[in-house]
Amino acid sequence: MASKSKTTPGSKPGTLFYTMVSFGTVAAILALWAVVSGLKLVNPAFLPTPLDVWSEFWELCRHGYKDASLLNHIGVSMRRLFVALAAALAIAVPLGLAAGSSRLIRAVIDPVIEFYRPLPPLAYYTLLILFLGIGDESKVTLLFLSAFAPLLIGIIFSVQKIPADRIRVARSLGAGGWKLLVHVTLPSCLPDILTGFRTSVGLAYATLVAAEMVAAVSGLGWLVLDASKFMRNDIVFVGVILLGLIALAMDLVLRKTIARVSPWLDK
Repeated sequence: MASKSKTTPGSKPGTLFYTMVSFGTVAAILALWAVVSGLKLVNPAFLPTPLDVWSEFWELCRHGYKDASLLNHIGVSMRRLFVALAAALAIAVPLGLAAGSSRLIRAVIDPVIEFYRPLPPLAYYTLLILFLGIGDESKVTLLFLSAFAPLLIGIIFSVQKIPADRIRVARSLGAGGWKLLVHVTLPSCLPDILTGFRTSVGLAYATLVAAEMVAAVSGLGWLVLDASKFMRNDIVFVGVILLGLIALAMDLVLRKTIARVSPWLDK
């Protein structure tokens, strides 16, 4: 007697299947890297083996880089990033909610946002250094500006697409002013705010290396750039992989948060 299939025809694969596919992709990339580097199809000076990168990672964990531990470099970069993101979120959310509800406020801020938003971050980084110096102030400000504009625009758009009937019903029930903002507008926009914040995190994180290019002596981005000057590509690979893994971890947290506050969205 034939055994019954555990899945019905047309049923979608489970989460485990897709997780295994993702792990398979990573394994395939590592295997290809090991083969290409092991056979020296690429100059070892430019493409170290996975074992060399792993060994250098543990060396950095033990002895650090340029008189600072690896954790210190990671911590400095994350502090700069998180301060900038916290400031962007704290300012963009109330300003975006207000601008989305008021055409006058949009008219005031729109020229400023649309002027600097398309500019490459390095284009105005020199100006930030002139006014704020070469310390963390200019770096944090650069990351803040990278994250602020897309987050603000996303919030404004989210407010504008709230159904008018929802607002009218809330007003008819006595909601108005701050109550309308806190109990209707903000909850309606929360999924879009988190999605916009996810985009802003990616943009600010991509700007992190640029922020640590000028007059920095610590940070993960600076470590990568400094190691590249001395052709220490094993250290460069360690730094790039760590940057990627940290980005994946932050994005995973944000995706889980979005899924929790928006369970109706298709995963």
